[in-house]
Amino acid sequence: MNIPTLSLQSLRRSLSARLLLLTIIFVMIGEVLIYVPSVARFRISYLEDRIAAARLAALSFELLPARAITDELHRKLLSQSKSYNIVLRLPKRSIFVSGLAQVPPVTESFDIRDPSFIALMADAARTLAQKGNRVIRIIGTAPDAPDVSVEVMLDERPLREAMWDFSARILGLSIIISVIAAGLVFVSLHRLMVRPMHRITESMTAFRANPADESADIEGTERSDEIGITQRELGIMQKDVRLALRQRRRLAALGSAVAKINHDLRNSLSTAVLASDRLAASSDPDVKKVLPKLLNAMDRAVELCSQTLNYASEDSPELSPSCFSLRDLIDEVGQAVQNSDVGVNGITWTNKIDRHMMIEADRDQLFRALINVSRNSYQAGAGTVSVACKFINDRICIEVADDGPGLPAKARDNLFTPFMGSARTGGTGLGLVIVRDVMRAHGGDIALMETGEDGTIFCLELPEKVREGARFWI
Repeated sequence: MNIPTLSLQSLRRSLSARLLLLTIIFVMIGEVLIYVPSVARFRISYLEDRIAAARLAALSFELLPARAITDELHRKLLSQSKSYNIVLRLPKRSIFVSGLAQVPPVTESFDIRDPSFIALMADAARTLAQKGNRVIRIIGTAPDAPDVSVEVMLDERPLREAMWDFSARILGLSIIISVIAAGLVFVSLHRLMVRPMHRITESMTAFRANPADESADIEGTERSDEIGITQRELGIMQKDVRLALRQRRRLAALGSAVAKINHDLRNSLSTAVLASDRLAASSDPDVKKVLPKLLNAMDRAVELCSQTLNYASEDSPELSPSCFSLRDLIDEVGQAVQNSDVGVNGITWTNKIDRHMMIEADRDQLFRALINVSRNSYQAGAGTVSVACKFINDRICIEVADDGPGLPAKARDNLFTPFMGSARTGGTGLGLVIVRDVMRAHGGDIALMETGEDGTIFCLELPEKVREGARFWI
């Protein structure tokens, strides 16, 4: 018993029912717009017929002998023209035909010889709005004699009844046309739009419920219109998303396994480092010769494990913005890089930031991003790193430039791909990936501006914000 109710409710909410209703409404509006001039034209035609009949009646009075025109014939001729009296104005004379009884007074006169379109519609509306009968005088031109003017006095009620009858026929015809047009439009739109959209909706709903179910994919179509393109693109998207989800599950499982391996490997390396400390006390020349290489290899392995574990465990950086001097931050980054292991051969750090420049950002996260870019420069073989800033449209660009050998083609192609974008042997390629995450969390980004034999330039973008007359950036 509930199925019909659900069907009716679905029909009310469906696009098909709305299209059907809108089609009927629009067709009826169109019929109303057609009806107004049509009923005005019908009124003029009715009055022109009365003018023609009155002219014939007047000419009949003129041609018949006076003794042949009896009262009965007089009434018949006036009844035929449905008028009280007639005035026929010829070029040189006039013919007047009067009724036998007393003629009621004229309520209103209408000249239909040269009416305007607006006046015709207004007169038709007033005629339909009348409730009682009015005696009106009509002034027109004979149909086949433009130089003959005809005046007729007649009742308005028959005219109004004829107009209402015409309106009823128009209404009935409009309803029939609306239903037929709505049905045709409904069937056409249902086949061309509603059914395909219903299939698309069902496919999307089934795909959302179970992305792994390939039977939920929408079927292909040969249609070349927008709906056909939508169906094909949806099918492609479903396959791509399913493939991405499958790869994501595999990567998640692989990442979990790698994290466990890294954790155990890091513990093992820590034990190896402790053992190497004991080897450092050895006086054996061969041990002293091999030991630095061993320590460097273990340091690289520990760094690889640490970066991999940090990247796997971190989500999007949570920011704690504060206002600080950008120049002071760059100085701290330079000191940290120069005091690290990469600076054993001597490095040059140049800070070109104006000392009055203030920014609003997460200081620790921005420090992390800048030190990653700087360390990459020195690890790639650069001897000098300079940091400056400039404005690009409504953004600030913190430029980190070095004099290194430039990035190889493989590194440029996979610059922000984890574990693939490293330019040195043993690197993880996670440094720039972390920098990009930090910059995007601030609403900015990182971009490679130049790279070549003369060096490499990275731009760390931040959105500009102007506050209280001073320049700040978030």
